[in-house]
Amino acid sequence: MASGTAAGSRRWVRWLVPVVLLLVWLGIGGTLGPYAGKLGEVATNDQAAFLPRSAESTRVLDEQKAFDREQTLPVIVVWTADGGGRLDASQRAAATAAVRTAAEAPGAAGRPSPVLPSEDGEALQAVIPLESGLGDELPAALDGVRKAVSDVPGARARLAGPAANQADLSDAFSGIDGLLLGVALIAVLVILLLVYRSVLLPFVIILGAVFALGLACAVVYALADRDVVRVDGQVQGILSILVIGAATDYALLLAARYREELAAGQDRMAAVVAAVRRSAGAITASAATVALGLLALLASDLTNNRALGPVGAIGIVCAVLSALTFLPAVLALLGRAAYWPARPKPKDATAEGHGVWRRVAALVGRAPRRVWAATAVVLAVFAAFSPTLSSKGVPLDEIFVNDAPSVAAQETLARHFPAGSGNPAVITARADRAERVAKAAAATEGVSSAVPRTASGRPGQGAPLVVDGRVRVDATLASPADSEAAKQTVARLRTAVHAVPGAEALVGGYTAQQYDTQETASRDRTLIVPVVLAIILLILVLLLRSLLTPVLLVATVALNFLATLGVSALVFQHLLGFSGTDASVPLYGFVFLVALGVDYNIFLMSRVREESLRHGVREGVLRGLTTTGGVITSAGVVLAATFAALIVIPLAFLAQIAFIVAFGVLLDTLVVRSLLVPALVLDIGPKAWWPSALSRTDRRP
Repeated sequence: MASGTAAGSRRWVRWLVPVVLLLVWLGIGGTLGPYAGKLGEVATNDQAAFLPRSAESTRVLDEQKAFDREQTLPVIVVWTADGGGRLDASQRAAATAAVRTAAEAPGAAGRPSPVLPSEDGEALQAVIPLESGLGDELPAALDGVRKAVSDVPGARARLAGPAANQADLSDAFSGIDGLLLGVALIAVLVILLLVYRSVLLPFVIILGAVFALGLACAVVYALADRDVVRVDGQVQGILSILVIGAATDYALLLAARYREELAAGQDRMAAVVAAVRRSAGAITASAATVALGLLALLASDLTNNRALGPVGAIGIVCAVLSALTFLPAVLALLGRAAYWPARPKPKDATAEGHGVWRRVAALVGRAPRRVWAATAVVLAVFAAFSPTLSSKGVPLDEIFVNDAPSVAAQETLARHFPAGSGNPAVITARADRAERVAKAAAATEGVSSAVPRTASGRPGQGAPLVVDGRVRVDATLASPADSEAAKQTVARLRTAVHAVPGAEALVGGYTAQQYDTQETASRDRTLIVPVVLAIILLILVLLLRSLLTPVLLVATVALNFLATLGVSALVFQHLLGFSGTDASVPLYGFVFLVALGVDYNIFLMSRVREESLRHGVREGVLRGLTTTGGVITSAGVVLAATFAALIVIPLAFLAQIAFIVAFGVLLDTLVVRSLLVPALVLDIGPKAWWPSALSRTDRRP
C-alpha cells in the first residue's frame, strides 16, 4: 500500500513540473509578449548616436553643439523649374516668402538661411532648421515645411538633408514591429508544416519562439529605457530574426531527439528527460558560441556594434531557455500527439530510418577524400572572389532599396550646386587661428569653399562666432558628401588644418563621420575576428574533448564564410547593382555565419562522438550524419528563411546581411556540414579525435 502511494506521489510530481513550467511561460507570454511590439519606443534612428567613441568626428560633433544656440536638425529645400530651365527673380522672391512661412511652421526652430541661386540659374536652395527632438513628430513637421515651400509658381520643391534622411529612415523601419515578425513567423511555420507534416509541433515551436522573443524584448526594453544599451532599427530587426531563428533551431534538435526516444519505446516522461539530457550539451554549446561571439562585439569602437553585442546575447539566452524548458514541458504533456497525424515509428530511432541521408552517408563513406577535396576546391574558388567585396560604405543613393524622396532631392541638389552642399565638412579650431585655418581648408584639393560660422548666422557676413575660445569653419566639398572622393578630401583636409600651428583644429561632419566609421570598422575586424575564433575554438574543445577536430571545424566554417563573401561580391555587384557594402556588413556576416555555422557542426559532431563511443569512429561518423541530417537541414532552411525576411525592410544594409547569412547558412548546411566535415573526419580516421581516447581506438560492436 505504501509503495503504491509513493509511486502515485512520484507520478504526481512528474506531471507537476511540466505543468508549472508551462504556466510560467504562459505568464511570460501574456505579460511580456507585447514588448515585442514596443521596442520601437526606446529605439533611436539618429545615426549620430552610433558613431565611433574616440573618433575625431565624434569630438567635433560634441563641440558643434556649442555653436548652435538651439539644437536643430536642418532640412535643405531645393527648387527647380517644372519643365527645366532657369528660375526668375519672381520665383526667388516667392521662395524667400515661402521659407519665412516654413520657418513659422510647427517644429521649425531658429533662423532659416537666405535663398541662394545655383550658378546655372536652374535651382534655388535654402536651409530651414527644425527642432532636434521631434521624434515621431518629425514627419508632420516636414509635411508642414513641404506644404509651405511648395508655394512657388512654376517650381517644384524637394527636401534633402539630415532631417529628410532621418524621416525616410524612420519610415523604412516603420513596419519592423509587425511586418518583419509576421513574415518571419509565416516562413518558419510553412517550412515546418511541409517538413514535419505535423499539425501541433510547428505551432508549439513557433509559440516557444514567440515567448522567447517577448522575454528578450522585455529585458532589452528595460535596459534601453535606462540607457544601459542602445537600440536602433537595425539592432531591433536583427534581434527579432535572431531569436526566432535560434529558438526554432534549438527546438528542432530537441524535438527530433524526443521523437527518437519515443520511437525506441520510451514513455513520454522518460523520453523527454532522455531527450533533454542528450541534446542539452549541444544546444547549450551552440548558444554559447553565438552569445559569446556577439559579446565580442563589445570590443568594437562603433557604438552600434557594441549595442548589438549584449542585445543579441540576451536574445540567444532567452531562446535557449525556451527550448530547454517550455518545449520539454509541452512535449511531456502532449506525448506522441505532438507529431499527429504522423507517429514516431521504430525505424525513426535507427540510422536505417533516414533514407536520403543514408545515401549521402554512403557517398561520403565510399570516397571521403574525393568528397572533401572536391567540396574544398569549390569553396576555395568562391572564396577567391571575397577580396572583391568592397566594404568602404555605400553612397546615399544605395542606402535605401527603394526610391527614397530625400535621396532624389540630394541628387537634384548635387546637379546644380557644389556636390557637397548641405553636408559641409565641419572644422573647429582656436579662435585666434580662424583665418589661417579657413585659408588652409580653402586651399585643400577637393574643397570648394571654407567660411567661418558668424554671429549673424549668414556665411561671410560679420565676425566669426566664438564659443569658449573656438570657432567653427564650414568647408563645402566639391564631391558628393557620401562619395569615396569626399572621404579622401577629408583625409587631406585633416592633414592641412592639423598643420596650422597652435590651431588645435579638428575635422568632422557627415563625410568625416563616414570616413571614421569605415576606418574604425576595419580596425574592429582585425581585433574581433581572432577573438570570436578563439572563443568558438575553446567551446568546441571543451564539448568534443579533442583538439584536432575543433581546429578542423573552425577552419571549415571560416572557409564557408570566405566563400559566401565571394559569392556575395558577385551577386551584389553584377545582379543587385550595389557598389559595395556598409563598413560593418563583413563583421556582422562573420559573427553570424561563423557562430551559427559552428552550431550545425556542433549538432553533427556531438552526435558523431556519441555514436563513435558505441560503434567506432567510421560507423559513428556515418550514423551521426544519417541521424542528424534531416533535422540539421531543416534547422538551416528555417534559419536562412528567417534572415531572408530582413529584405522586407527596404535598407541595403539589412538586405545585404539577409543574403550573406541566408546563403551562407544554406551553403554550410548542405555542403560543409553534409559533405566536407564528415568526409574530412572519415579520411583522417580516429586521429581526428586526438588527444581523446577515441583517437587511439576504433571499437566496433
